[in-house]
Amino acid sequence: MQISARGDYAVRAAVALAAAYPRTVSAQALAAEQQLPRKFLETILADLRRSGLVQSTRGVDGGYTLSRPPADIHVGDVLRAADGPLAGVRGLRPEETSYDGSAVHLQELWIAVRAAVRRVLDEVSLAELARGRLPAHVRRLIADHEAWRPR
Repeated sequence: MQISARGDYAVRAAVALAAAYPRTVSAQALAAEQQLPRKFLETILADLRRSGLVQSTRGVDGGYTLSRPPADIHVGDVLRAADGPLAGVRGLRPEETSYDGSAVHLQELWIAVRAAVRRVLDEVSLAELARGRLPAHVRRLIADHEAWRPR
């Protein structure tokens, strides 16, 4: 799985909003805290707003806040809002693929990959991430030294 800059920035902004929740935070303050390009961040925040994850307020005290408590929003929700489906194969959802011959079972592998990605991203809330309290099954993955080896 490849996380785009857009997806990374969206999660970083969402975690910052989770840490500030329920206070409103300006795009400028979010960009400064996370060292993100403000204009790019504003387009990402607009996507998060359109997806219902973020609310915006205009005016002197305006800015952005999460539309629900951080415990009710998961990292997968944010990535989908920023980038679309979590796992795709040539622009298709895994269940939409089909293969012939010796690759006939490849669709099953792609579905398993998507399920594994969901098991992490859809089970880690913004609240957990902001507090650094990841679920036990995610901590076990991190504790495996092989997880840290680049390949």
